[in-house]
Amino acid sequence: MSAAVLLTAAALQTAVAQAKIAWVNSAAIMDKLPEAQDAQRQIDNTVAQWQAELAKMQNEWQQKYEEYDKKKLILTDQLRAQAEKELQDLDKKIADYRNKKFGQTGELFQKQNELMKPVQNKIFKVITDIAKEDSYDYVFDKSGDILLIYSNDKYDLTAKVFERMSTFNK
Repeated sequence: MSAAVLLTAAALQTAVAQAKIAWVNSAAIMDKLPEAQDAQRQIDNTVAQWQAELAKMQNEWQQKYEEYDKKKLILTDQLRAQAEKELQDLDKKIADYRNKKFGQTGELFQKQNELMKPVQNKIFKVITDIAKEDSYDYVFDKSGDILLIYSNDKYDLTAKVFERMSTFNK
């Protein structure tokens, strides 16, 4: 049993030793590319406008709250309820705006996708071309989470696993 494990480990070590592996830092590439810098500037300008609008809305809410807080003891129940509803509505409007602009699928996400995706695709194509030209088996991106960018198709076991699973389930 242990001989089989050693033999498997030796075969795996030989296979890994023969694989040609490289890495890139896509964040460093993006930082130096003029078109990526232009796209980032456009995004930053748009975000600054949205943040200014959000700050304006929050200031309006703050002013209305301070007015309400000063007068709430002398307001009738009806006027107090009306002022509280107005504050709640404004608070909801602020939250909706924030979500619309900065939420997971908000306009910021869409803008980043629209402007940065073409640059990222160009970088990916260049990496893939270099990997093929220089016969790399794997290329990883070390910026952020380690991500496999390119892999040689000869190491793809997907079809083999699917085939075995198909026969296994019979």
